[in-house]
Amino acid sequence: MASKRDDKAPKVIMLTITGPNGEKWGELVGAAKEFKTGSVGFYASGKIVNPDNPEASYQIGCNITLIGSKSDD
Repeated sequence: MASKRDDKAPKVIMLTITGPNGEKWGELVGAAKEFKTGSVGFYASGKIVNPDNPEASYQIGCNITLIGSKSDD
């Protein structure tokens, strides 16, 4: 069975991280990626900051994978 692809997906997506009340912690750029597993999707990494405590920053690494995109090889 052939692996799934999304020809209409952009090359870049934006991720906005918010708290439960809508307070913005930061934004990350997710770039299109083919993972070592053969799956495709996006990868984003960066830092965000707690808006209520600017001294508290967090590191993020995020894989966003298209379901069914792993190659069958």
